[in-house]
Amino acid sequence: MLNDYETLAELLFPDITKTPEDYENIYPPRNLKEGARVTRFAPSPTGYLHIGGLFGALTDVLTAKSTDGISFLRIEDTDKKREIDDGVSAIIEGFKAFGVEFDEGVTGFGTEKGEYGPYTQSKRAEIYQTVAKSLVKKGLAYPCFCTADELSAMREEQENSDALIRGYFGKWAKCRNLTLDEIKQNLADGKPWTLRFRSDGSDDKKVIFDDIIRGKIEMPENTIDEVLLKSDGIPTYHFAHVCDDHFMRTTHVIRGEEWISSTPKHIALFKACGYKVPKYAHTPQVMKLDEDDGNKRKLSKRKDPEAAVSYFVEKGIPKESLIEYLLTLLNSNFEDWRRANPDSDAFSFPFNLKKMSSSGCLFDLIKLTDISKNIISKMNGETVLERTLEWAETYDKELFDLMDKDRAYALGILSIDRDCPKPRKDIAMWSQVKDYIPYFYDELYTPEYFLPGSVTSDDAKAIIDKYIEIYDENDDKDAWFAKIKDMCAPLGFTPNVKEYKKNPELFKGHVGDVSSVIRVAVTSRTNTPDLCSIMKLLSRDKVIKRLKTFREEI
Repeated sequence: MLNDYETLAELLFPDITKTPEDYENIYPPRNLKEGARVTRFAPSPTGYLHIGGLFGALTDVLTAKSTDGISFLRIEDTDKKREIDDGVSAIIEGFKAFGVEFDEGVTGFGTEKGEYGPYTQSKRAEIYQTVAKSLVKKGLAYPCFCTADELSAMREEQENSDALIRGYFGKWAKCRNLTLDEIKQNLADGKPWTLRFRSDGSDDKKVIFDDIIRGKIEMPENTIDEVLLKSDGIPTYHFAHVCDDHFMRTTHVIRGEEWISSTPKHIALFKACGYKVPKYAHTPQVMKLDEDDGNKRKLSKRKDPEAAVSYFVEKGIPKESLIEYLLTLLNSNFEDWRRANPDSDAFSFPFNLKKMSSSGCLFDLIKLTDISKNIISKMNGETVLERTLEWAETYDKELFDLMDKDRAYALGILSIDRDCPKPRKDIAMWSQVKDYIPYFYDELYTPEYFLPGSVTSDDAKAIIDKYIEIYDENDDKDAWFAKIKDMCAPLGFTPNVKEYKKNPELFKGHVGDVSSVIRVAVTSRTNTPDLCSIMKLLSRDKVIKRLKTFREEI
C-alpha cells in the first residue's frame, strides 16, 4: 500500500515510469584509471563566450588531460530568458578558434559526441523528473503553490524584519507542511506549482568542504527550500547540474568563485539524492585595472571589448598566444616550464589546480601582446602567410586580395628576418600585418618625405646620388653593407658607430645615418626588417624610382 509520499509522487509525476536506478544502468561509472578526473564546462547558450569562460574551460580541459581523464562540454539551457537562437555556435566557434577541445559533449548546433548524453539540459527533462519523483517519494521534496505576489510579499516582510537569512524556509515556507488532501485540492483547482527541496539544514550547523584551490571552507548549512522544478517542469540550475554531474560521472566541479555561496545547497542536494559529492575547485575571476581609479574590477561585457573571446579572433591574435598567456595566469610555474620546454605544445603542460591563485587574475593586454610577438617571431614565413590569409579573408578583404594574387611575393615579404637566431618581433596579431608591409604594395603605400635624425637636406641628396650610382640589386647582405660603409668617408660620415660616439664633432654622422636615409627614401620608415632583402623584393626599377622621387621632394 502506498504511503502519502508515494501517493503524492504518483500524483505529481504520473507519466514518469523510470527510476533513478534505471539511469544508474544507462550511465554507469566510467572505466578510467584511478585518479583520472572527469570535468565539465557548462555555459548557457547566450551566444557569447567570455574570456573568463575560455579561462574556465581551459582549466577543465587541462585538469582532465593531466590525469588521463575526460572533459566534456555541457550546455545548460534551462534559463530560457537568457537563451538566444543558436547561442551554442558562438561558444563552439570560440573554443575552436583557440584550439580548446573537449573529449565529449556538444560539438555544434544539434550535434554532440559521447556516451553520457544528451549533453544539453533541455533534452534531459525525463531524468530530472525521475530524480524529482524519487525525492518526493522519500519526503525530500514537495509542491509549492505560492504565487509570485505571495513570494514578493514574503521577501518584503523579510527585508522589513531584517532577517539574517532570506528565502523560502521556516515560518515563510507556507506549503512545506500541506497535507495530502490540501495538495490534492490545490491540484484539482488547477493551481500551478513548483517543486521545492525539503531542507533539513540548521542555522547552528556548518558544512565543511575542501576546495582544491582555496583549502578548507566552512559555511552555514543550507536551510532554504530551494525550487527544484519550475512550474513548467523545467529544472533550476541547482537541481539540474546535480543530476547531470552525477549521471555524467563528474569527479571535479571547477567553476568561478561566485558559486562558493551556493555550494552548501549543492552539497545538500547531492546528499539528498544519494549521490557522491564531487570535489570542488572555485577559480578566481579574470580582472583588469580600471582606467579611471586604478583599482581591480571584473572584465565587463559592456565596458571591455576584450571581455569577449570574439575580440581576439577579430584582432587576429594567434590561438597559441592567447592560450600561452592564459596559462601564465592559471599556474604560477608555467613560465618556468616554458623556459625549460621552449618548443613543447602548451597543452602538454602538467597543469595543477593546487598551483592556481585564489585571488583575481589581472588580464594584461600588454603582456599578451609581448607573448604573441614572441610566438609569431618563431613561426616560419609559410605559417605566417597562411595564418594572415586565413584571418584577412574574413576581416580585411583588401589585404587578402593583394597577398593572394601573388603568394610567392607575399611569402618573400613575410620571410624576411625569420628563421634566424634573432628574428624580429614586429607582429603581435594578424591585423597588424597590413601596417607592417604597406611599402611593398603600391595600393597600400603612401610615401612620406622626411629627413632622419640630424641629416641635412644636402647630405641626404648626396647620399642618394652616390647610392644610385653604386646600387646593385644582386648584392647579398654583406656586399650591400660593405658598399654603404665605403660611401661614408667621402661624404663626411664614419663607418664606425663607436668612433662617432667617441668624437661626434669630427663627423656629420655614422653609417647608421647613411642607411637610414636610404631606408626612409625606399620605405618612408626609419625602422624596417633587413633593407637589402626589402629592395630585392621591390625590384630595381621601383627602388630607383623611389630614391629619385625622395631626392626631388626633399
